[in-house]
Amino acid sequence: MQRLWSLIRNKYLLATLAFLVWMLFFDRNDFATQYSYQKQKANLETERSFYLKENAAIIKTINDIRSNPQEVQRIAREKYKMKKENEDIYVVSKITPKENP
Repeated sequence: MQRLWSLIRNKYLLATLAFLVWMLFFDRNDFATQYSYQKQKANLETERSFYLKENAAIIKTINDIRSNPQEVQRIAREKYKMKKENEDIYVVSKITPKENP
């Protein structure tokens, strides 16, 4: 019991424990804050990779448009549903059935 009491009264141990508690819970850069920063960083990295892929696809489309006039017509028909004169366009889309309770 005396050994435990002397260990608790050790000023270096108390200072170390106080420092650890302060750094883990009360500091501006505490453990919870660092964890949230890491999650935010991971989300930003996934967004960055998504936007890099989208940017590459857009650049490829722009290069295709510049080199091939048929590509302009294809994009106008698919994305903007443009048509030639005396031409009918039928848009086919899937209809999901409603669930009956």
